[in-house]
Amino acid sequence: MTSNTLNELIAEGVRGRYILVRSDLNVPLDGSTVTDDGRIKASLPVLSKLTDAGARVLVTAHLGRPKGAPEEKYSLRPAVSRLADLAGFKVTLAADTVGSAAREAAASLQDGEVLVLENVRFDPRETSKDDAERGAFADELVALTGENGAYVDDAFGAVHRKHASVYDVATRLPSYLGDLVHTEVEVLRKLTTDTQRPYVVVLGGSKVSDKLAVIDNLLGKADTILVGGGMLFTFLAAAGHKVASSLLEEDQIPVVQDYLKRAADAGTEFVVPTDVVVAEKFAADAAHETVPADNIEGSSFGAQGIGLDIGPDSAAAFAERIKGARTVFWNGPMGVFEFEAFSAGTRAIAQALTETEAFTVVGGGDSAAAVRTLGFADDQFGHISTGGGASLEYLEGKELPGLSVLDR
Repeated sequence: MTSNTLNELIAEGVRGRYILVRSDLNVPLDGSTVTDDGRIKASLPVLSKLTDAGARVLVTAHLGRPKGAPEEKYSLRPAVSRLADLAGFKVTLAADTVGSAAREAAASLQDGEVLVLENVRFDPRETSKDDAERGAFADELVALTGENGAYVDDAFGAVHRKHASVYDVATRLPSYLGDLVHTEVEVLRKLTTDTQRPYVVVLGGSKVSDKLAVIDNLLGKADTILVGGGMLFTFLAAAGHKVASSLLEEDQIPVVQDYLKRAADAGTEFVVPTDVVVAEKFAADAAHETVPADNIEGSSFGAQGIGLDIGPDSAAAFAERIKGARTVFWNGPMGVFEFEAFSAGTRAIAQALTETEAFTVVGGGDSAAAVRTLGFADDQFGHISTGGGASLEYLEGKELPGLSVLDR
């Protein structure tokens, strides 16, 4: 990338200057408790660099999908509380985003301190399709930085959005690439150019429709695509098998059939599970059994059965493919890992990634949450992406507004 870097900004001198940082604090919550603080921890290095250098840091971030107005359940308070626990600098939360509370708190900010502005999506202009509306909101954010401000984008999970705090502020302030974003881009480049082969992609999650564009772009680039999660049942249906009451996107069957035909010509092999864990119902304590993937309705539960995980034979076969790879990208759990009875497939994939000599990337919030929930540590993997949808769009070959604006 040709973007200016955070180190260049710090070399220019930031002491006493207001630096506006777009961070990713969009973390999962259980009430007011953060259940996975991975993104908060990932935001710390850049904030620490700036505070250590004496900057007055203003942080913008979002959480969830509020409807353009304050909603208590989407307040950044729990995330900021966790950030404050982890940080070696003073962190406070403004009661609003660009209102009087934010202005007063910003004015009293001291060198080496951080002020997090309340959820930017509480203001409808943040996500507006109208350039003028977004621009007006960006102007108010920029005004908080005074006469010598700068902008640092360190929220890779938001770079695929043309939002005010991601795109428009970067057109109004000297702008720099945060270390987290820089690392994400470098990692994703390894998955798209000069990739070490064999290149194995593991795709899971609930819906094949969420992965269509990335599958399309991976044909001919990946050597093998291992299919699990809820999306596997659309692949089974595309091969002519019945899937009982398992998750199925019937409208995507022709698309999957087309991918299966094209993959062979492109040199990419799809590997679909040969066995499936089928449950009586969707519940943690549901009765369940393992059956061949081509005979799901032959389970004890008949047409009412619902597939909730890949089976042990499939998990072992997937693990062998992963261990023989040089590059592995994993997006999406293999089953309902939140239920212990249906977590074995996802656990097997995670374990294989820790044992392979390949460069491994865990992409997407669900996959990252899964490995942590199952007891794995971040440093057991080559890279755990904070990107989610942004990572997928990068792999789809799309232009990401938050990155392109930094390359001006």
